[in-house]
Amino acid sequence: MGNLRRVPVGIVGASGYGGVQLVRLLMDHPEVEVVYLGGESSAGKTFADLYPHLGSVVQLNIEAVDPELIASRCEVVFLSLPNGLACDIAPKLIEKGCKVLDLSADYRFSELKTYTTWYGTERSDRTIAKTAVYGLPELYRDRIAETNLIGCPGCYPTASLLALAPLLKQGLIIPETAIIDAKSGTSGGGRQGKINLLLAEADNSLAAYNVARHRHTPEIEQICSDLAGHEVTVQFTPHLIPMVRGILATVYATLRDPGLVRDDLITIYTAFYRNSPWVKICNSGTYPQTKWACGSNSCYIGIEVDPRTRRVIVMSAIDNLIKGQAGQAIQCMNIMMGWDETLGLPKVGFYP
Repeated sequence: MGNLRRVPVGIVGASGYGGVQLVRLLMDHPEVEVVYLGGESSAGKTFADLYPHLGSVVQLNIEAVDPELIASRCEVVFLSLPNGLACDIAPKLIEKGCKVLDLSADYRFSELKTYTTWYGTERSDRTIAKTAVYGLPELYRDRIAETNLIGCPGCYPTASLLALAPLLKQGLIIPETAIIDAKSGTSGGGRQGKINLLLAEADNSLAAYNVARHRHTPEIEQICSDLAGHEVTVQFTPHLIPMVRGILATVYATLRDPGLVRDDLITIYTAFYRNSPWVKICNSGTYPQTKWACGSNSCYIGIEVDPRTRRVIVMSAIDNLIKGQAGQAIQCMNIMMGWDETLGLPKVGFYP
């Protein structure tokens, strides 16, 4: 690459699943050096105390979260924190000249009142929040390149919006008919102990949760409305499935033109994502599996049309921890820094 100086990067919240994916991926990134790992609950421990299998490659301690210290050492900072914490730290880092990528929900909403309604946290960082860009590169690449603050999308919205975007942007569906039925592996629930994520509870079982009130709903609707050019509501139902990683979102919607067939839509999707190296459109009659995406930053999309019901069915598979979280954040960093957006990211997943 010709750049001898590596960009110093920090990760706040390095102990969670998102944090450990960031560490693993950034350790192999040719343009950056991880110089800071932060986290309040684990401060003082070594990273190897938390993840012994990474002890041979990561010789860093977890440090207290001090924005002054972080800004003095890092040019780029990833915030991998629970909702409601990034909005206290990000303004201080931005003020000091850092580029910030927030993996929580704090900077995903253009209207802070939407965030307050769904997340229950009052905010005082309105000015900074207005500068944030929604970090879905396939839709907002140009904006991402020009900002210092990214609100990285949730995992369900990533899979769902990549499936819906061409349909809404081209006006191919009646937006209000969109239904998203999505299933996620248990790592989407984070690393802290929760009863519903215990092996005895989750294994050999499949269940919906947060029906009609999941916090990713307003996030999906915000971007759908932007794509459609008017306010859109969608039905979104998430399910927990007994596997570790992966999301499969199956999206249903009524076509405006009942004459469209599957091959037409494959052509439209292929053209829409022609400059998006991470989106793979499946051939006719092939439907994506989560295992294809596991461990990679790719999103696999399969398309079917049911002429009997006039509905299009789009299936979208991602790894919730890579394209749905840490990998997408690194993809955004690459664009912010003017690098190739595939840099340092796994192109092929684990299979089988």
